[in-house]
Amino acid sequence: MIGISTPREANMDAPMPVASVRALRLQSPGRGEDLQLRVSAPVVGSDLPVILFSHGFGSSMDAYGPLADYWAAHGFVVIQPTYLDSRRLGLALEDEWRHSIWRIRVHDAKRILDHLDQIERGLPGLAGRVDRTNVAAAGHSFGGQTTSMLLGAHMLAGGLDEDMFDPRIKAGVLLASAGRGGDDLSEIGRAITPYLHTSFDHMITPTLVVAGDADHSALTTRGPDWFYEPYQLAPGSKTLLNVFGGEHMLGGISGYAVTETTDECPERVALIQKVTLAYLRQQLLGDEKAWSSICAALSHDPVPKGRLTTKLS
Repeated sequence: MIGISTPREANMDAPMPVASVRALRLQSPGRGEDLQLRVSAPVVGSDLPVILFSHGFGSSMDAYGPLADYWAAHGFVVIQPTYLDSRRLGLALEDEWRHSIWRIRVHDAKRILDHLDQIERGLPGLAGRVDRTNVAAAGHSFGGQTTSMLLGAHMLAGGLDEDMFDPRIKAGVLLASAGRGGDDLSEIGRAITPYLHTSFDHMITPTLVVAGDADHSALTTRGPDWFYEPYQLAPGSKTLLNVFGGEHMLGGISGYAVTETTDECPERVALIQKVTLAYLRQQLLGDEKAWSSICAALSHDPVPKGRLTTKLS
């Protein structure tokens, strides 16, 4: 029986081999348990820039292979923590940590940046090849909210104005990351994410926002445009990749052949791989050619899978 033809996966044609280590542990006093990481990097190259990737709610360091593998094979060190909300950790619903899980996530991310020297030594052959001063942060869904805090967004819940900006991060990528929250939360949203009341007024770090125009979330009374707000409301240099037909998993970025993807589309994943890589190369390595090439390819595509928009202020 002849099966349905699908496009060849980009990671089957990786330009260089990748080495990876999982379950690397960082001692984390007061957290309940140590922070576990996966670290992936190309087996050759020096002065490698770093991407700190934050997973969505309930996921783990073992997910998002289509992105992590792609970035690592193209010259980046990719660090993927497993946050306390991961289903694999089995945190009890009544656990005290759940009340401040968003804040713990940001502290975990900062802990990673504080210990890049230790992490570098954790992957055999990587020591001495990392540019620890050249760091980007990326995240999907709840991981995007985590990342936005590092990029300068403030949490306003409970009358607070929490600033957890980290100047060590030079660029960000937010994938299906939530809008402001607050009054825009649905009843379900207020029950699940009562803390979500974000101000993007101070999110000054250059950022690529990736959002699907078919991402209808139960967390908000708004439509897919809710996910455009990190681009629309934040100051400074920001770029929006509007993914046509993209739902919350953006075609399947969360894994290979994952059942949670409702809009499976290898072409969407390929677009996000290429655009995020070009953006990160531009922001961290000054590779303007990579960025101009992907912009030109999208603008000349007779049947594009998305649209790029950039603002400078």
